[in-house]
Amino acid sequence: MRILIIGAGGVGSAAARIAVRRSFFDALVIADYDPARPAALVAELGDPRLSAAHVDASSAQSVADLVRAHDITHVLNAVDPRFVLPIFDGCFAAGVTYLDMAMSLSTRHPERPFELPGVKLGDEQFARADAWERRGLLALVGIGVEPGLSDVFARYAEDELFSEIDELGVRDGANLVVAGYDFAPSFSIWTTIEECLNPPVVYERDRGWYTTEPFSEPEVFDFPEGIGPVECVNVEHEEVLLMPRWTSAKRVTFKYGLGDEFIEVLKVLAKLGLDRTDPVTVKGVEVSPRDVVAACLPDPATLGDRMSGKTCAGVWVTGTGKDGSPRSTYLYHVADNERTMAEYGSQAVVWQTALNPLIALELLAAGTWSGAGVLGPEAFPARPFLDLLSAPAPAGYGSPWGIQEKAPA
Repeated sequence: MRILIIGAGGVGSAAARIAVRRSFFDALVIADYDPARPAALVAELGDPRLSAAHVDASSAQSVADLVRAHDITHVLNAVDPRFVLPIFDGCFAAGVTYLDMAMSLSTRHPERPFELPGVKLGDEQFARADAWERRGLLALVGIGVEPGLSDVFARYAEDELFSEIDELGVRDGANLVVAGYDFAPSFSIWTTIEECLNPPVVYERDRGWYTTEPFSEPEVFDFPEGIGPVECVNVEHEEVLLMPRWTSAKRVTFKYGLGDEFIEVLKVLAKLGLDRTDPVTVKGVEVSPRDVVAACLPDPATLGDRMSGKTCAGVWVTGTGKDGSPRSTYLYHVADNERTMAEYGSQAVVWQTALNPLIALELLAAGTWSGAGVLGPEAFPARPFLDLLSAPAPAGYGSPWGIQEKAPA
């Protein structure tokens, strides 16, 4: 296996730091628009299997040319979702396996944005699924942590824990604190604005997909391993678009623990138009307001040594257990920033995101996972993934996951 990681930011760098501890691949090329970033990472890691390259992620041709130049077999997209489609199309043109952690962007319904979806997350990728399948090519989409690991948990719950699922409720929360900053998001602010200010999508079997107002249906969810109660709200996210395609859940939701201050900042950005991506002219120079916001905030990849706390990703499954009794179960994975910084030099959020595509690549290399078309994590057996995730190193990745039983409603 010869891997290309596109993007040497927080997640791409964390993926490389995880990868160098594994032996399943022959070569790993790390590419970025700024060639200095992957070059510095390659020098830091000192693994002879690694090399650095330049790529223009907005150009399918640039991606395809780089793939061919290095005889790449698998591409991991580690840049923000603006670049999903050119990378996706470049991989198709070059005839290689594609993986991403966020899917093609949505577009609001023009008349009823808070009732009906317009173009949904991933729609433009799924529209090309037949072409990928006809060529025998695999695009494994949404294989980060959320989406990604939570989708694997959903598959596991349906196969091994539940006979009927009423709801797959993805719940994401943290108690992370960044010292020295009044406001410093732990993940890409560009992506956070995109998913938090777009109309959230909910799935119900009898109704299909529908949308609500941003930050709707607040609830307090008690997260495990010392994180505790966090208020969570509806947010647009890929799991709601992926899980119904491969599971029989009656309802799918995604709620994120943002906190009052974060929600207020996002509302102000929206009110001022600073969430916009289309350029505005400032003293003769065209700039994207959202890019300006991102440039004014610290790079999340650089905050690890100032962060403390844990982040938790998982899915709360309710329904009927295999024994016919009501069941309410939270399947989860926690990343502790102290541990990820000490062991990998990557802060917890980006490390937890980067871990899962590496496990998927290893399963693909072994032939344990295989397929063709545009497929989500739910389309593959969950147990091999979870076993590899939790098994102690060097056999596995040494990162246990948990199951917490909750009182049925």
